[in-house]
Amino acid sequence: MFLVGFGGGSLASTRGCLQRSTISILGICELINQLMAATLYCPNYNCQAPNPEHHKHCEKCRTLLPKRYLWSVEQSATPHQPGEIVGDRYLFKQQQIWLDTKPGSFSETPLELPAIALPYLKLIPYQIHLPQAYDWLETGSRHLLFLENIPLNPNRLNSSDPLAPALTQLWSTASPLRQLNWLWQIAQLWQPLSLQGVAATLLDPQLIRVEGPLIRLLELRPSGKSAPKLQQLGQLWSQWVKTAHPDATSGVQNLANRLIRGEIKGSEQLVSLLDESLAQFATSATLDFQIATLTNTGPSRRRNEDACYPPSGSSVCLSWDRASAHVPIPLTIVCDGIGGHEGGNVASQLAIETVQQRVEQLFHPDLHPDRLQTELEQAVCIANDRISQQNDSERRHERQRMGTTLVMALAQGHQMYITHVGDSRVYWITAFGCHQVTLDDDVATREVRLGYAFYRDALQHPGSGSLVQALGMSASDLLHPTVGRFILDGDGIFLLCSDGLSDGDRVEEYWESEILPVLNGQIDAKTAVERLVEIANTQNGHDNVTISLLHYRLLGGSNPPPLAHPESQRTVLSSPEPRSQSNLKTQLLPPSKSDWGILPLILGILLLLGLGVPLAYLLGVPNLLRAWQQTPVATSDPSIVVIPSPDPPPVAAPPQASLEARSLVQVEAIANNGIEQPPPLFLFSSLQAATERETLGEIPPNSLLYIQGKQTLENAEVWLNLRVCTVGPLSEPNLSAPVVPGNVGWVREIDLLPRSSVTSSPPQGCP
Repeated sequence: MFLVGFGGGSLASTRGCLQRSTISILGICELINQLMAATLYCPNYNCQAPNPEHHKHCEKCRTLLPKRYLWSVEQSATPHQPGEIVGDRYLFKQQQIWLDTKPGSFSETPLELPAIALPYLKLIPYQIHLPQAYDWLETGSRHLLFLENIPLNPNRLNSSDPLAPALTQLWSTASPLRQLNWLWQIAQLWQPLSLQGVAATLLDPQLIRVEGPLIRLLELRPSGKSAPKLQQLGQLWSQWVKTAHPDATSGVQNLANRLIRGEIKGSEQLVSLLDESLAQFATSATLDFQIATLTNTGPSRRRNEDACYPPSGSSVCLSWDRASAHVPIPLTIVCDGIGGHEGGNVASQLAIETVQQRVEQLFHPDLHPDRLQTELEQAVCIANDRISQQNDSERRHERQRMGTTLVMALAQGHQMYITHVGDSRVYWITAFGCHQVTLDDDVATREVRLGYAFYRDALQHPGSGSLVQALGMSASDLLHPTVGRFILDGDGIFLLCSDGLSDGDRVEEYWESEILPVLNGQIDAKTAVERLVEIANTQNGHDNVTISLLHYRLLGGSNPPPLAHPESQRTVLSSPEPRSQSNLKTQLLPPSKSDWGILPLILGILLLLGLGVPLAYLLGVPNLLRAWQQTPVATSDPSIVVIPSPDPPPVAAPPQASLEARSLVQVEAIANNGIEQPPPLFLFSSLQAATERETLGEIPPNSLLYIQGKQTLENAEVWLNLRVCTVGPLSEPNLSAPVVPGNVGWVREIDLLPRSSVTSSPPQGCP
C-alpha cells in the first residue's frame, strides 16, 4: 500500500526515491540535532530558557549567557564527534574543546577528587597563567577532566586552530623586551610547577601559549618519576637563540649556556638574571600613565565605606623615565570598608592614608624588586596595625571591629607591582584579553587551594564568600598580603575595583565595550570610569562601588607592534557596538567607499585596445588618484586611523632626513621669501584626534619640544610623540590657542622637519 503512493514508477526508481528521501531525512535530523545541541540554557535559576549559542543575553530575561569553553584532558583514546553531548550538558566542538550548555547547573562532584585535578587546584594563585579544573566526568570507560580559563580565541572557534598561538610561533617577531618577559614568566613558574610535579609542562613548546605579553599554559603535564632539571630548560631555550631579536640574542644565549652547564642553581637565580637583562632594555623606554578614580555610594547604601587614591574624581597624567622619575609616582589604591562592620569608612580612609604615605617615602626608581616587594608588604602591615590599634582603643570586638580590603598598583619603570588583601580585585586588560590578576581571600578560594573542591562547587557552600583575611581584623603576624609583579612590554590597563563592580562578572561582561576603547584611544580613562560606575549601580546596585583605572603607554623602541600575527591572536581590536547613551566625541572613521572602483577595470580594457593613455589623461586620472589617496584609510589596528599625507608644501629641503626619539628640537620660523608659507603647526592629543582636527593648540616658532617617541603607520607616515618644554613668543596677534608647557601630543614628522633644528641645551623641565 505504501508503494502505491509513488505512482506507476518501477520498483527500482521507487527504491531510489526511498533511499534519497531517507538520506534527506537523516540529514535534516542531523541538522536538527546539531541545532538542539547548540542550545545554551540561561543560568538564571528562575528562567533556564534555551537560547542559541551565539546570543550574548537570554532572550527571555536578558541575563548574561556565559560561554564556558572548556579543554578536556581525557584518559581514553575514543574520538568524539562534533555535536556530541556528554553528561547531558557538555557539547563537543573540536580538538578537545567543549561548551558547557548549562553553565548555571551543578553536576555531582565525586567525594574524592581525582589526582589529575589536584595540581590545577593547588596552583590557583597562578590562574593568570594556568587553566583551572572545572569538572570531572565519568561516563562508562571514559574519564574526562574539564578545564576552564584556557588560552582560546572564541572568535575563531570555526577555524582549524582556535587556540592562542604557541610561543614559538610569535617568538621571532617579538620585541627584545617581550622575549625576555616571556622567559621571565617561565622562570617564575618553574618552582611552583616543580612543587606540584608538573614542571615538564614548561619543556613542551606546544603547551606554552601566548596572549600578547602573557604566558598561558594549555594544560599541565605530569613530570613522572624523573623531575626535570633546569639544564633541560636551557636546552630548550638554546633552540630559540637563532630566531631571537638581535638585541636579545647574546643575553638569551648566555642564559641558555649557563643553564646547560649547571651554573644557575635555582629558579630564583634565573629570575634575578632575567631581571638584570630586562632592566637594560627598559632604561630607554618612557612610560606615560593616566589614572582616573571614582567612588559612589550606590543606590542601596546610606553611607560610602569605600575609599581610593588618588581622591575620587581625579584624572592624573604623568610620564616616567629613569632620568626624571620623581613624586608623584604612578600609584593608585582602592579600599572597600567591610560591609556590616561599624566604621568601615574609617578603616578604608586610614588604610589609604597610611599606605600612600609609606609608599611615597620608601619609593626609589632603583629599589631592587625583592626589596620593593618586602616594603609593600610592610606598608600594608603598618596600615593593618594602625586600624587594629584603633579597634582596640575603642574596645571593638568581633563583628564590631572595623576593617577593609585593599588593592594597590604601583609602577616602577617597566614593572607593575600589584598588592592585594581581601576580595577587591585587579584586572589586566591588553589588546589580547582581560585577565583577573588577584585571587579573592575568601573561604571558596581557600577550599580550592587546599584541593578540597572545584571553584564553582566551592562557591555553593554556605559562607563561601566570607573573607579569611582583611586589614584591621587581626595582628599583622597573621596577615599575608599578596604582592605580584608584572612586566610592562606594551600598552595596557590595570583596573582596580571593589566588589560593587566585580560581582556578577560585570568586568568580564563589559571590558570589551567599556575599557578596550581607552586602549584604542577612542575615549579617556575618566569617561570609562564613569561608565563603569553607572554599570555597577544599574546592573548590581547592592553595594558601594569604587573604581580606579590605570592606563599605561610604552614609548620608545621596545614597544612591539600591536598584533604580530593578527590571524592567530584574539580579535578584540574591532570597534565596540555603540551604546544608546554614548556621547563620544571621537569615533573611529569607517573605511571609505570608493566611487570609482570599476574604473580601473574599464581603463584596463581600453589600454589593451590602445586607447588607455590618451583617455586616462582626458579623464584626469591623476586627479582621481590624488583625491583617493587623501581619503582616510582604516588599518588593522582601530586605535590608529591613518591620515593620508597631503601634497607637501613647496618649502626648502629639511636639514636632516628624520628626527630621532629622545632629542630636543627648536621650532624655527620660515622666512617669507616669496615661497608659499606652510600651514600652522598643530599639536594633536592623539592619532585618533588628528583625524577630526581636535588640537591641543598651535605650536609657535621658537618653541622647544622633546621627542618622546616615534610611531610609523601602515602608510609609512611617521608621527612624533612630543612634550612641550617651552613656548615661543606669539609672533602673530591672531594666534588664538597656543600650546602650553607640559602639553603632550602628536605631530607628523613631515610637518615638523622643515621648521625645526636639533638642540642640546635642555631648559628646566625637559630631559
